Amino acid sequence: MSSAAGQSRLLSEVEEAFRSLPDRYLGAEPGFDATYHVRLGDVGHTWEVRLTHHGARVRKGVTRREPDVTIGSDGATWLAMRAGELSGIEAFSRRVLYARGNLDLAVGFEGMFRRPDGRPPLVRMHEARLPGRRVSTLTMGQGPDVLLLHGLGSTKASMFDVAAALSRSYRVHAPDFPGFGSSSKPATAPYSPRYFAETVTALMDELEVDCAHVVGNSMGGRVAIDVAVRWPERTRALALLCPAMAFIRRGLPTALVRLLRPELGLVPHRFRRGTVAAQFWGLFADSDQVDPAMADIAVDEFQRIYASAGARLAFLSAARNIYLEPPFGKRGFYPRLSELESPALFVWGSHDKLVPAAFQRHVTEWLPRAEQIVLEGCGHVPQVERPAQTIGLIERFFARSDALAQPGRLSRAA
Repeated sequence: MSSAAGQSRLLSEVEEAFRSLPDRYLGAEPGFDATYHVRLGDVGHTWEVRLTHHGARVRKGVTRREPDVTIGSDGATWLAMRAGELSGIEAFSRRVLYARGNLDLAVGFEGMFRRPDGRPPLVRMHEARLPGRRVSTLTMGQGPDVLLLHGLGSTKASMFDVAAALSRSYRVHAPDFPGFGSSSKPATAPYSPRYFAETVTALMDELEVDCAHVVGNSMGGRVAIDVAVRWPERTRALALLCPAMAFIRRGLPTALVRLLRPELGLVPHRFRRGTVAAQFWGLFADSDQVDPAMADIAVDEFQRIYASAGARLAFLSAARNIYLEPPFGKRGFYPRLSELESPALFVWGSHDKLVPAAFQRHVTEWLPRAEQIVLEGCGHVPQVERPAQTIGLIERFFARSDALAQPGRLSRAA
């Protein structure tokens, strides 16, 4: 077949896939209204898809309507996604799909449509309605349950590569904490590790998850520890990626930090793009390991989310609570850490400026049975800077933990 004939056939198949979308649309809640521009570079066309609770409308070309999301890919990838052979998260992880605008809307696009033959979508973006908050959650895959908990100032998007890999063997749930990402941002929430841990267990109840493995980065790691200590029967094993720990030596006096009220975040202001980009790149030891396109997406997301006063309040409150947590004493962090029963893997970055790898000595003292690994030349977000290596460590650790698990604990999670 000539290249021209092949291109014509590809375009015809792509057009048919777009034409089928309205019939496969699963619908949306009243008030939902989102416009997507889908650009397929190799076929040289853009499609506009508008989704409302009334239905789906598809047209080739675009109108003057400003898109909420722009998705870019190639024809073969788009057909594989529409056929249900490849999820958008996997395509995103392989860097054969990009999105600009509201990233949750982009990821949730495929979850709005049935696959061929009426099969449910591979990925579901949904909201869990819990007392006093709504938690935006990504669910994908089949098998034992795994929770992926993001860090301070981040969202579930920081876990997409991990979600794509683990979903081959597990049912993965990646929520945004209240106050972050697409979750609600209640003004009176305490935004403490305990509050987030209670949210995680309430989310597990809503999802009918009895017991799960947990992966947590930074603040997410700190919350994972709190869940496992308070409710040991709910966790199987913990993979803690540069988890936020209680500071023993603080750069700022605690009295001064107590005076810095999080309510200052309610003052209207906008973070400059250059400042946000500098902070983002500062999380990594080797910037060459990070896709620049991913950096642009992350910076866009941060600016979009933190234009909200509620998000700024949540960020400052959570940071303040973690910083002020006492390390010792009757209910100090480290004595509670020593009560951890679940198998735990601590992964540190040798060049992490936020949670230095030197914290491993405190883990050795208070939780000597824990496994600890230092990734040389790595910063604070190993699942982004060293995804293949980090995912390999997580998969092997969970497999080993499952093999050694007590029968009762394993059966509760099955």
